[in-house]
Amino acid sequence: MTMLIPYAGLEPVSWKNGGGSTTEIAVFPPDAGFEDFDWRVSLATIANDGPFSAFPGVERTLVLVDGHGMTLDIDGAPTLLSKAEPVAAFDGEARVDAKLNRGPSTDFNVMTRTDRCWHRFGRRQLDGDSTFVARADVTVLFLAEGDSLELCSDDQRINLVRFDAVVLDPDTSWKLRAEQGAIFIVDIHYYDDENDLEDEDGAYE
Repeated sequence: MTMLIPYAGLEPVSWKNGGGSTTEIAVFPPDAGFEDFDWRVSLATIANDGPFSAFPGVERTLVLVDGHGMTLDIDGAPTLLSKAEPVAAFDGEARVDAKLNRGPSTDFNVMTRTDRCWHRFGRRQLDGDSTFVARADVTVLFLAEGDSLELCSDDQRINLVRFDAVVLDPDTSWKLRAEQGAIFIVDIHYYDDENDLEDEDGAYE
């Protein structure tokens, strides 16, 4: 069932080390904890330099939303997360230390448990009307930039403001209406469908 997730109704949770906070956007199964989710999508504010928590058996994608980004030391290899290069993908059990570039950073985070499912991340710039087809077992759209976005199907109309998200049913088609902005697209696939996707490139630009 298609579900709108208004950001205004979500509550941030502070990290134990005080280095930032996390706002959970969506998780499956519902109410799953860090040890038993299949997948999780969240928005985090990183306020101080420091290490990331380890998530063995989890694949992660981190995307810069606001701020000047950071340098991630991933198992000893530096990776710059910036407006020019806003996406980093890494193994959840890697040793990761973050050093902020200039002030706090707000980041979109996707995690999938590798023995159950995997994800593909994409971005799309919005400028007027366009179309979108949900082609995964689970598709999450997140309005990363722009004041508003309207999604229309044959029988539904959904309105989003910035940082709202929507979980779409598979095999549904939508018209997207926005003056300007950008969406993040998270496609989550369970392993029994892997053979159907061998030739897909996962690009959404």
